[in-house]
Amino acid sequence: MSYDHGEGKWFEMLETGIKAPLFTLPDQNGKMHSLDEYRGKKVILYFYPKDNTPGCTSQACGYTAHLPQFEEKGAVVLGISKDSVESHKRFEEKHGLKFTLLSDENLETIKAYDVWKEKKSFGKTYMGVVRTTYLIDEDGMIIKSNDKVKAAEDAEKMMEEF
Repeated sequence: MSYDHGEGKWFEMLETGIKAPLFTLPDQNGKMHSLDEYRGKKVILYFYPKDNTPGCTSQACGYTAHLPQFEEKGAVVLGISKDSVESHKRFEEKHGLKFTLLSDENLETIKAYDVWKEKKSFGKTYMGVVRTTYLIDEDGMIIKSNDKVKAAEDAEKMMEEF
């Protein structure tokens, strides 16, 4: 359980077996995407802190490398951060990413999935996105959740779930 100082509420990581919170967000091209439009497919929904940082780049490139295998199994990959649509477009182009990156600048979806948490770095405390991956089934239910993600291994670990 964690305490979100910004909202003054207690949160737990979303558990498996519950309905995934719905969202509608713009992708790197400005096109809107809703979780509902992926019914009938598994969704790998991963939250990451920031475009073009070493860990986030490693994670995204891993998903691009494994995308054909995920697609063969009827799954889509969606990455979400609080970066802008423009930042996502630069990230996609720079690294040849082949999947959808969603922008959540107002943090609504990030908070709904309980990935906006207190973090510490070099003795400073701040609020930020905790790298987290959810696997959502064809009916919109969370069937796997992981908030102990190792960026470079995330795509491989998700392959093991299929």
